[in-house]
Amino acid sequence: MAIVSKGFHGKRRGNDGRTPPGQHLTTDFPVLSVGPTPRVTTDRWEFAIVTERGETHRWNWQQMRALPNEKPVVDIHCVTTWSKLDTRWRGVSLDTLFDGIDTAATHVMASSYDGYTTNLPLTELRGGRAWLAFEYDGAPLRPEHGGPARLLVPHLYFWKSAKWVSTLTLMVRDEPGFWERNGYHDYGDPWQEQRYQGD
Repeated sequence: MAIVSKGFHGKRRGNDGRTPPGQHLTTDFPVLSVGPTPRVTTDRWEFAIVTERGETHRWNWQQMRALPNEKPVVDIHCVTTWSKLDTRWRGVSLDTLFDGIDTAATHVMASSYDGYTTNLPLTELRGGRAWLAFEYDGAPLRPEHGGPARLLVPHLYFWKSAKWVSTLTLMVRDEPGFWERNGYHDYGDPWQEQRYQGD
């Protein structure tokens, strides 16, 4: 049986060029999680990229924070039909983290501290399109929003922006993650309304 939520209801917008079809704007930041919020302290936080050959590249909190960071301002869109415009983040571009990693992978499995997984094409994480985000709206990212650090992939539905991300595993073929195994779309383009398998 698929685990899906038909979503929230809010103020519906017309075609403003920024709100995908089927979405409603919100000014708050709804919290949706599969289970309890993990409490990961920065002194034990670690992030890793594992290549398809098993090579592991690791960063602790201090190493990650020493990397160049950016302040993306992006619109985000949840599969449960809410959108939030002009959200302000700080994080490390995944281009920076992938720099120097040799791979022939086509896909990535993002894994989180709570056991959550989601799959993405590797191309969607490169080219200035994705970040490892550790601040939101000028403050440290709160645990309920994925802190201390989450994946930020704003051009896809927000379930692809894995909270509490711990590992990106590079893959030479696509495999479904948690929500994808439970009925959600493999890609998740909000402009194409790719919410569920078959959309």
